[in-house]
Amino acid sequence: MSINQSREYGRISEGSNTRIQMKKGQYVSGYSVGILFLDGCWYPTLPGNVANLSTYDFPVVMKVVPGCTQERIHAGDPTLVDDIIAAALKFEKEGAKVICGACGFLGNYQEQVANAVDIPVFLSSVIQLPWIKQGLKSEQSVGVLTADINGLTDDLFHSCGVDNTEYIKVKDLGRLPEFSAITESRGSFDTDIVRREVVKASLELVHNHPDMGAVLLECSDLPPYAADIQRAVGLPVYDFITMIRWAHMATSQKPYGGFL
Repeated sequence: MSINQSREYGRISEGSNTRIQMKKGQYVSGYSVGILFLDGCWYPTLPGNVANLSTYDFPVVMKVVPGCTQERIHAGDPTLVDDIIAAALKFEKEGAKVICGACGFLGNYQEQVANAVDIPVFLSSVIQLPWIKQGLKSEQSVGVLTADINGLTDDLFHSCGVDNTEYIKVKDLGRLPEFSAITESRGSFDTDIVRREVVKASLELVHNHPDMGAVLLECSDLPPYAADIQRAVGLPVYDFITMIRWAHMATSQKPYGGFL
């Protein structure tokens, strides 16, 4: 059994070699996705949120990046990269098969982290933009709902493999009265009001850009409302969970075509 197979303890193949090797430092097994999340956030993470474990019907492991606050990550603080890479390397050592993030602005470090480890890395939902666009008509745009429009910089897009941004139409949610409880870490929010705010914002986005073919939710706090947005705008909606499920399935296929 190879070292790569020994990471996968959820599916041991039958055969003559039944000796299983435990990598030193690998204390948890049977999961595929390791998720890096922020430090010091103070607000509820609802079912559907990247940081709520009930969101997943497969096991994931989460790891906080010390000192990785909203303020620093939204600004793309370059001094964070070593701590993020250290957390990613620890995940790799512990047996993760793929690393994802729990904030769209972790995309600032996507390229650097991917180059630092030997397993796939998908830190930001923004990574999905090129192939979302590829599936649309050439004249169609992709809408993006974001928690902080100022954080969606050219550097972040480039790090996530998005070099053409002409088709991207962004709507900022960070200043909405109730949704701002998330960006300001106010400790609580009214989820019904947040739902109404984000649905209204998505409708405004599509109204202002009638050529829109799909919507991407940049923020990891938006997936709980993805179904509401999808019903309201009548378009495909992509988010962190579509990305994480895709990453999980690519690394956890069973021989008969099912998944762990």
